[in-house]
Amino acid sequence: MSWFITADTEEFLAVAGEYLRAEPARNSVVLTVTENLRVAAAAQSPAAQSPAGAPGSGPDEPLFGWRPPAVPGPESPDPVGAVGAVGAVGAVFMHTPEFPVLLSSHISGQAAATLARDLAAAGRQLLGVNAAQEAADAFAAAWADHTGDAVTVHRRMRLFRLGELIWPAPEPDGAARLATDRDRDLLAGWFDAFARDVGDPPRHDNHAVVDERLGYGGITLWEAGGVPVSIAGLTRTVAGMVRVGPVYTPPELRGRGYAGAATAAASQAALDVGVREVVLYTDLANPTSNALYQRLGYRPVEDRVVFSFEPAHRRLGFTRERTRRLRGAGRW
Repeated sequence: MSWFITADTEEFLAVAGEYLRAEPARNSVVLTVTENLRVAAAAQSPAAQSPAGAPGSGPDEPLFGWRPPAVPGPESPDPVGAVGAVGAVGAVFMHTPEFPVLLSSHISGQAAATLARDLAAAGRQLLGVNAAQEAADAFAAAWADHTGDAVTVHRRMRLFRLGELIWPAPEPDGAARLATDRDRDLLAGWFDAFARDVGDPPRHDNHAVVDERLGYGGITLWEAGGVPVSIAGLTRTVAGMVRVGPVYTPPELRGRGYAGAATAAASQAALDVGVREVVLYTDLANPTSNALYQRLGYRPVEDRVVFSFEPAHRRLGFTRERTRRLRGAGRW
């Protein structure tokens, strides 16, 4: 069964939106990224938008896809992950070029391998894959077979969802407040530092990311003695769900409970405006954060693995030809 591929965010959401909203926690990243893209596109002037029929079609633009669920057999009348009748959506993927390709939770190893071969044959360049273990294994194996890339484990993550919020006790000194424009430079530096800490791809300048968050009240600061000591970010609310992150405290201020307080304050702020699901991801290699969030009332939902790909040209010292342009919406 083929994947349907598009670079058009609106087309993707028109087809896969119901599927994504059926499990907003598991589909948190796809929902929030596409919402950010939708908001950014709406804010552009008509002259700045992509030509009709070719939205975001270049190799440096996001790419999306969906796949119908498997035809149910007599012993499996309703395949996991399907929404509605056969012919609806059973799995999705999203690729923003600066991050690994992300596969939805309900995807078989066979479907993941097919997608890897399709993307490799089209010349799409990938930094890695983010998926559940079985799908990640199958995708990475097919990708390596087709490209010769080396595959290594970059991160193992766990998705948590808030049950009943439990505030830290004792609560650290200080209080929470929403970040404002006067915090902009500090926040950009802390976003940089967070990316370095967790090994995410560096950005040239995080001011634009900070500005976007400030625009919708998406950063909570914890202050002690009138000085910012920790932050907890929130995504935009989509389908009644928000995701917490990043959570960052400078190294010299850690161990004092500030991160827990900032996370609790951001979580409470989301609940106060009627958010139904508050989620976050942790790095399973960090036992401190995993224990902290569970003390705050977060409960495990699923685990994922991120594999990184190292192209042969990097290992051998020569440059690969630039990715060719992908086709627009269609069946691969």
